Amino acid sequence: MTQSSNPAAPPLLSVPAIPGLTPKQIVEELDKYIIGQDEAKKAVAIALRNRARRRMLDPVMQEEVYPKNIIMIGPTGVGKTEIARRLAKLEDAPFIKVEASKFTEVGYVGRDVESMIRDLTEIAVTRERARKTEECREAAERAAEERLLDLLVPPNLVRSTDLSPEGGMTPQERLHATRERFRQMLREGALEDRMVEPEITERAANVMVGVPAGTGLEEMGIDLKDMIEKMMPTKRKRKKMKVAEARPHLLQEEAERLVDMDQIVKDALQKVEQTGIVFLDEIDKIVGRESGSGPDVSRSGVQRDILPLVEGSTVFTKYGMVKTDHILFIAAGAFHGSSPADLIPELQGRFPIRVELDDLDEEDFKRILSEPQNSLPRQYAALLKTEGVTLEFTEDGIAEMARMAAYINSETENIGARRLHTIMESLLEEVSFNAPDLAGTRVVIDAQYVKDRLSGIVEDTDLSRYIL
Repeated sequence: MTQSSNPAAPPLLSVPAIPGLTPKQIVEELDKYIIGQDEAKKAVAIALRNRARRRMLDPVMQEEVYPKNIIMIGPTGVGKTEIARRLAKLEDAPFIKVEASKFTEVGYVGRDVESMIRDLTEIAVTRERARKTEECREAAERAAEERLLDLLVPPNLVRSTDLSPEGGMTPQERLHATRERFRQMLREGALEDRMVEPEITERAANVMVGVPAGTGLEEMGIDLKDMIEKMMPTKRKRKKMKVAEARPHLLQEEAERLVDMDQIVKDALQKVEQTGIVFLDEIDKIVGRESGSGPDVSRSGVQRDILPLVEGSTVFTKYGMVKTDHILFIAAGAFHGSSPADLIPELQGRFPIRVELDDLDEEDFKRILSEPQNSLPRQYAALLKTEGVTLEFTEDGIAEMARMAAYINSETENIGARRLHTIMESLLEEVSFNAPDLAGTRVVIDAQYVKDRLSGIVEDTDLSRYIL
């Protein structure tokens, strides 16, 4: 009997499940809001998944795996910013969009590039504080309710001389019963207009702080106003107000007592360093050009300043030091008359992934108007529904709007999908203006309606430059 020459198949490895969405699921989520641009979606999906894979590695290997930053190349209005913004939402990551053209080289008046990391940190701390506050909201509401009850039914209502029980109840029992009765009334909203006198923290008066131009203190994240307010002694004073007015003050104070600001800052800094996303728009505007007169403040110098951030450096913020080694940078630009190859070589090497986004054609516009969950027709229909007006977009009406948008983009400046916003505003101007008087009516937006409203503007090319 001959034995099989094929070796036994190796046992399947037990692979731990990686938390988060798979690349296919990420693309499917992006497809709900962005039409086309499959290559760009695939690139960002892989970048996001690699972050999840990295978190499964041992700590030593984690430090060695750096994000693969991306450059998206394409004209305005094709979805570059929306892809990055939706990606950050999928991961619930700290996200900031900045324009590279707003920064200047260190040493010149203006914003230095490190301010983008400080702004990202501020966003992360604010988000984390809001999340923690929401988590303890129930406990804060209970504490605020007890403070309101103390004002409505003071605990010292029971006097030591009052020792004669009435109705078989001790004074303490009567006080408890009264508090519970008031608690029920409070929850039912029956005491909203009752006057109380809570003791609240008096905020320091507005402090006007002047910063000399060019000092950069505001860019260092040093909030002088906040520092001065903290140095000034806090005061607590009693203020007479209605229960409805007192509740928010008490709720805020109790929430501030419950949240641990040190832990919030610690968690926020970790999120920035491990999951932060910086969308660097208009990077083509800082492409260096040969110039024989004076320093190139806004181009090559800015590229040299951005390089350490992308390579990995430490930035000082008012919340502590932030390492940028594992922050994902997504750059974008139209690159009209230039290319990513015109960036300084060191910066090119730090953006190894390049994807080109396609121009939008008539078919793309048609899909943009009909497929996404937040499509413009759905948005306008929902807005006018609040006035009692029913908007109905027919298939041929959407097709006509798509045709006009594609035609105007080809004849004038190509602004991509943003053209649809101007088309919709011009199309529905009269309906929106008269909506309060049209309650209960139904407006059908078909091809003929679109032609009647926009054909004259579209045919007059000079006029469409200013209107559409």
